[in-house]
Amino acid sequence: MSKKIAVVCANGRVGQLVVKEAKDRGMDVTAFVRGENKTVADKVVVKDLFDITKEDLKGYDAVVDAFGAWKEEDLHLHSETLKHLCDLLSGSETRLIYVGGAGSLYVAPGKMLYQTPEFPDVFRPLASAQVKTYFELKERNDVKWTFVSPAADFRADGARTGKYLLGGDQLIVGSKGESVISYADYAIAVVDEIEKGDHIRERISVVEA
Repeated sequence: MSKKIAVVCANGRVGQLVVKEAKDRGMDVTAFVRGENKTVADKVVVKDLFDITKEDLKGYDAVVDAFGAWKEEDLHLHSETLKHLCDLLSGSETRLIYVGGAGSLYVAPGKMLYQTPEFPDVFRPLASAQVKTYFELKERNDVKWTFVSPAADFRADGARTGKYLLGGDQLIVGSKGESVISYADYAIAVVDEIEKGDHIRERISVVEA
């Protein structure tokens, strides 16, 4: 039986790829967007994220939270949108798959990637906001969440290789000794997790094989 999934903020680059990957596998996909649909989804709900209701999300096997904000004045929305979706899914069987960042991956005991000197200063505020959401999710025992971190080098236009390595809380590298993943391969990993994964209330990370 194919999975029924909702992709929230589906017009973003990751969201579009998750929709396409899921649809290509025959899943029943609904794109939640604020404006004109840019995805290949046949089913579309046009709503601001904060206007989505519990009824809107009823009956889905998984909801993918692909929200993203990059301007410093908007970074607080990562936590606020996450809380809204968590509250809607609280106590339900529907899984929440959160499109996270790499900054919260551990490089040493007690030390995250975003805390290293090599981490680009320009991305530090965004990473800090997503670290916050990671710890907020860890407190949500009422939601079946999975936080999916990409590799350190998350390439929007990278090739779709169809192969990746799955990790956990630690930063890992692929066969070339690099921490790299394309958006397309990341989308494969997200849909794999929905299809056959069982990392409930866990963080997973993905890197090019």
